[in-house]
Amino acid sequence: MTQQNPLVAILTRLGTFVLVMIALSMMIFLLARVVPGDPARMALGPAATQEQVDALQSHMGLDSPLIIQYLDYVRKALHGDLGMSLVSQRPVVVDLAQTVPATVELVLVSVIFMFAVAIPLGVITARYRNRAFDHIGRILSLTGVTIPSFLFAISLQLLAARCLPDWPIIGRLDHSLGWRGGPTGFLLIDGLLAGRFDVVLNALQHLALPAFALSMAGIGQITRITRSSMIENMRKDHVLTLQSFGVPERVIIFRYLLKLSSIAPLTIMGLEFASLIGNAFVIEMIFSWGGFASYGLNAILQKDLNAVTAVVLVAGLFFIVANLIVDVLISIIDPRLRRKEAR
Repeated sequence: MTQQNPLVAILTRLGTFVLVMIALSMMIFLLARVVPGDPARMALGPAATQEQVDALQSHMGLDSPLIIQYLDYVRKALHGDLGMSLVSQRPVVVDLAQTVPATVELVLVSVIFMFAVAIPLGVITARYRNRAFDHIGRILSLTGVTIPSFLFAISLQLLAARCLPDWPIIGRLDHSLGWRGGPTGFLLIDGLLAGRFDVVLNALQHLALPAFALSMAGIGQITRITRSSMIENMRKDHVLTLQSFGVPERVIIFRYLLKLSSIAPLTIMGLEFASLIGNAFVIEMIFSWGGFASYGLNAILQKDLNAVTAVVLVAGLFFIVANLIVDVLISIIDPRLRRKEAR
């Protein structure tokens, strides 16, 4: 057995990343063009003349063959030009720069909630399986998986309005703070860079409810997977050997079992991160978040051609990058995955 060169593994994953992005761009570009409805007509409205529609089609390049349209789109995209939004009348890149940080910040905090709640809960339910803690944990995880996130969101809003009337339930930040934005678009990071801890605290308050509502399904799923993985690894010979030598249980759990049992939850987390990007639109609408997911939904409903293509590409990019990071983390945790048969 020889160990695989890490550089080769990274280059292989990057090559796969490029091929997937090319295939995704071709597929979404083609689907956006064959969907019924004329984007130029929808942008100009029913009162526009045919001459105006033809002029806009020519300006957008819709009168060219599909292959020419695609190559032109790729050429501009590589230079950072994703076209103009037919709805906002601004470059799509500008719209994305304003909306993507809001959703990514929401999703990242949701992922933190998942790890902070699901992993300990999975460990506890596995340690005390078939006892009271296990039954309570399984009920909570099943509740998180079966109940829709929008129901959690509305329930949290009602609960906060009833019990915590001063707690913010909509928006990202109180306008009374006079915050004009920062370089990254992430309120937590920009607030720290500017030394505005009042902005950071207020942003965390606004993030708490939507992030928790968005993370509930992932918490339930990861808790169940962590529990199953822990119980399975508890039966392994090396764990039984450690127990027979009198190694303390906390050492076995946190030094050996948790490391082995984290591979499956990490794999699911890569999928969950990308799905949260796509599923966040309901949470964003309920909490008036104004992020990337709700922007993509509006673009689809109004057939904003350039915006729809850009939104799907960015969502696909998040999915690929998240899985790439998970692959690297898993290979670090489990050295067996870095080895290959010697030839």
